Amino acid sequence: MRHEDVWNVQVAQSYDTPGAGMFAPEVLEPAVDRLAELAAGGRALEFAIGTGRVAVPLARRGVPVAGVELSRPMLGQLRTKADEETIPVVVGDMATARVPGVFRLVYLVYNAVSNLLIQPEQVACFQNAARHLAPGGRLVIELWVPQLRELPPGRQAVVSQSEEGYVCLDTFDVLRQQVVSHNIWFDEGERARVFRSPHRYVWPAELDLMAQLAGFWLESRHADWQGAEFTAESRSHVSVYRLPDAA
Repeated sequence: MRHEDVWNVQVAQSYDTPGAGMFAPEVLEPAVDRLAELAAGGRALEFAIGTGRVAVPLARRGVPVAGVELSRPMLGQLRTKADEETIPVVVGDMATARVPGVFRLVYLVYNAVSNLLIQPEQVACFQNAARHLAPGGRLVIELWVPQLRELPPGRQAVVSQSEEGYVCLDTFDVLRQQVVSHNIWFDEGERARVFRSPHRYVWPAELDLMAQLAGFWLESRHADWQGAEFTAESRSHVSVYRLPDAA
């Protein structure tokens, strides 16, 4: 699946769910609070900025925010909320695109780094983040932990989420560290809407090595944006990497 086929006009127009899901205040506000703190009065750059779920409220906090986005339909939705002067965005691949200026913070939220489907692209993303940062700058990555312990022997699929009107089924290729998430929404009749997104899952230790190759060191890792302890049972993590200060 190509990125342009996944993040198309239909997906972009239905992506935002104001006040619910990933847009719920209890989900969004802690992320914005933490990112504003880490920006420390400097500029912030979001890779895979999407429709501006995080960037728009972060900019309203007074943090200068720029972005990189590959999907023009997703960027079109962002432009209904903020113009180019308020949140400038470069259209391109987050592994290679260059945004003018120097930043104190680069961040990728809600599993964005897993949208890069091969390891070299993910490594290049870390290197690209480092190129944008001032000495002592930080890179923040929010990412899910692969739940392979839930995958029965000999099976390739697991139900990762189930609630009224919605099921998410993940199918794994454990040899290539690939997973496709099949998001299925049901109405009250016989109709269903399906959205499939491919990902390359990354273990925290592999992520740390990618960071080291780009010159970062791990400053902190928590299970969520509020700072909960990261354990072997955590299903996701917020990892903060930092470049060395200037000599």
